[in-house]
Amino acid sequence: MLLEQNHNYKANILVVDDTPDNLRLLSAMLTAQGYEVRKALNGKMALTACQMLLPDVILLDINMPGMDGYEVCKQLKAENKTSQIPVIFISALDDVLDKVKAFDVGGADYISKPFHGAEVILRIENQINLRLLHSELQEKNLLLQKAFDELKAAQVQQIQNEKMFALGQLVAGVAHEINNPISFIYGNLQYANEYIQDLIKVVEMYQREYPNPTPQLQATTKDIDLKFVIHDLQSLMGAMYRGAERIRTIVLSLQNFSRLDEAQMKSVNIHEGINSTLVMLEHRLKETAHRPMISVIKHFGALPPVTCYPSELNQVFMHILNNAIDALEMGNGAWRLGGNMVSHEGTVVSRNQDITLNNNYTSASQIPISNFCTLVPQILIQTRLTSRNTAQICIRDNGPGIEESTYTRLFDPFFTTKPVGKGTGLGLSISYQIIVQKHQGTLTCQSSLGQGAEFVIEIPVQQPEQ
Repeated sequence: MLLEQNHNYKANILVVDDTPDNLRLLSAMLTAQGYEVRKALNGKMALTACQMLLPDVILLDINMPGMDGYEVCKQLKAENKTSQIPVIFISALDDVLDKVKAFDVGGADYISKPFHGAEVILRIENQINLRLLHSELQEKNLLLQKAFDELKAAQVQQIQNEKMFALGQLVAGVAHEINNPISFIYGNLQYANEYIQDLIKVVEMYQREYPNPTPQLQATTKDIDLKFVIHDLQSLMGAMYRGAERIRTIVLSLQNFSRLDEAQMKSVNIHEGINSTLVMLEHRLKETAHRPMISVIKHFGALPPVTCYPSELNQVFMHILNNAIDALEMGNGAWRLGGNMVSHEGTVVSRNQDITLNNNYTSASQIPISNFCTLVPQILIQTRLTSRNTAQICIRDNGPGIEESTYTRLFDPFFTTKPVGKGTGLGLSISYQIIVQKHQGTLTCQSSLGQGAEFVIEIPVQQPEQ
């Protein structure tokens, strides 16, 4: 038992000696000093007494029948429960080798017989004080470790907050700067198309009214290939309109991702956050020299608006999807290069295409691995409403998986398996804090080598009152 810092506390001493006279003498001497004394005539009785009530100090004779003091000390030190109890050997053996052996098996001190009462008392008090100081040191170490962990967590959070705030400002600024000119272009494309159609009508009317143009006009018409220009101009306007619409969608996604005006908790459509994050990562999904394009398969369930911190939840999506892409960059050695299409249960699907899977699947991990094309890197994103009224988001990749040795440290701050300069080890730690501490939810990972990895986010649809 741990010593208490209490002047009224009486230390518990266990005296082990096969000689009754020695037991009586030591017991009387220690009791007179105010100690609680228990006695044992052999090693087995001593071990049993320790299991019933842990002593603060053990006085242990070496020469005993059946089990000597060395063996008793070895067994005490081998047990987690009794390993910290100081053992003082008392023996008539005064040889240096005997003393060395006593310390080798874990003894804290050694008293030679015949002993003096004052010496025994002082050595016991010394061990009690040492143990008390050790206990206080352990307590202070725990407090320091707790303070260090809290400081490190605060530092991680501050670094991430500053990083994401800077990113949010940059994204919002870029979105704002792009939004004005693209709105002008998009808004005027319709009028430009109408004017072009009117001009084409005039040209066609001229051709009907003046079927015999001058030689110079005929030459010019032939040089510019007027029929091709009229046909291609309409195609160009359609392409420009679609391009402007795409830029407007990207700008909206950038604004949804940054959400600088939404620092407070509010109800949002988290599917919009996932889609916005995918837009931000679109450049990382494209085909590279080492792998084909990453296919993102989305299976979104019917989710109501979820009460959350939208910007921070988008951060979590960003970190987990980035990790999935990093894992797929490593590949499994079997990616088929050059293919942008994948086969999924007989259906050809392309990147970011929504597909309907069997509704009997309650999590991404239940979808058979055969549904993933192992020759093409894929990410599956699935959402659903659980019976606990929580929103569950599963993000699964078919990468190389996670080794068991690193599995338990995934969410530790500053832990990373990436090469130096490629990762800070903050992403998953920050994600865990956001989901668990700020949203009262859970963030778990399931993985095995060769089977990819799945991260499961689950947060309440309605947050409890803070």
